[in-house]
Amino acid sequence: MKQVICPVCKSVCVRNGKNKSGSQRWICRQCSITFTPKIENSVKQLKLLLKWLFGKQTQKEMPGEGRTFRRKTSEFWNIWPLPPLVESKRDVLFVDGIYLGRKACILICCDEQNVLGWYLCRYEHAGAWIALMSRIAEPKIVVSDGGTGFAKALRTIWPNVEHQRCLFHVFSQVKRYTTSKPKTAAGIELYMLAKDLLHLESKENSEVWTDRFIKWTVKYKEFLSQMTYDEYGNKRPTHERLLKAQRSIVKLLKEDTMFTYLDETLRAQIDKIPSTTNQIEGGINSRLRAMLRDHRGLSIERRIKAVFWCYMHSPEPLSASEILNSMPTDKSIADTYKRMTAQEKLSESIPTWGDAVVWGELHRTSDYPVYWD
Repeated sequence: MKQVICPVCKSVCVRNGKNKSGSQRWICRQCSITFTPKIENSVKQLKLLLKWLFGKQTQKEMPGEGRTFRRKTSEFWNIWPLPPLVESKRDVLFVDGIYLGRKACILICCDEQNVLGWYLCRYEHAGAWIALMSRIAEPKIVVSDGGTGFAKALRTIWPNVEHQRCLFHVFSQVKRYTTSKPKTAAGIELYMLAKDLLHLESKENSEVWTDRFIKWTVKYKEFLSQMTYDEYGNKRPTHERLLKAQRSIVKLLKEDTMFTYLDETLRAQIDKIPSTTNQIEGGINSRLRAMLRDHRGLSIERRIKAVFWCYMHSPEPLSASEILNSMPTDKSIADTYKRMTAQEKLSESIPTWGDAVVWGELHRTSDYPVYWD
């Protein structure tokens, strides 16, 4: 049986009868204090919430259609799990964003085993990427799908890190413009070129692929330069979608981020360099989407917090009791914001020397009216 410890002197207590309510009473022989220990079920109930969140059981399948479960776990939806500070360096990191709504995006960074960080923003931009990456130690190479603002953030936070663009996303972008069944010869050849991107295994293969793409551009230069007039009389490219696909590849070739995984120097340092973001897309993000799909119907705020609980897959997550004691809640955040706002208003209302003009410095009060004031 678990021993009951005295809250005053920390000695072992013994039973001392029961209260009128039937609760067991305990007494400390050292300091003679009697008390009834309060049963704390917060840790157990938090684990119950996390077990449901990471499982597939719906609340409708629970006893009473989940009413007892909601009553016991409702308070834990106020917790905001924060990402850890990652100081140990990794060879390869994967970054991606998952959209939960029209104006709710969570940027996620992970390695091959753990989730290392996440950041909530309205959309992908450089400032959000910088906030995510600034808490994580600089790796040797990072793999991304080319989200908006990531290249700028990479130059700012990790200027010495090599960047590999996900080749599957490159292929998907070309496929979106050409479709999987192109109608023109140029579209068919470009689609086949994009498919071959996924099977390059050496630097020589990448050079051959680049030569093929250049020959395709020269071959269909006149075809791609054809123009047509729309219904308003404006001149537009006839094959605009093919031009967009071509320009997207040209941009990546200029940035030199498509074939980083084939670099011999990096290969000597890292055993296997990935060319896609499958580690985060098929691992972390797919499980998060599955979780949101299994528990669909959550409000946008609870969906965000549900994704934040990927904290449990971080390198060294705290225990449930430590989470309850250290993680911020809605109330603590609101109190902090209220206190900071009050201090800011107070500092703005008190003028300092030379900062503001005080009415009393320019006007004197007297019993006689002064009409020029």
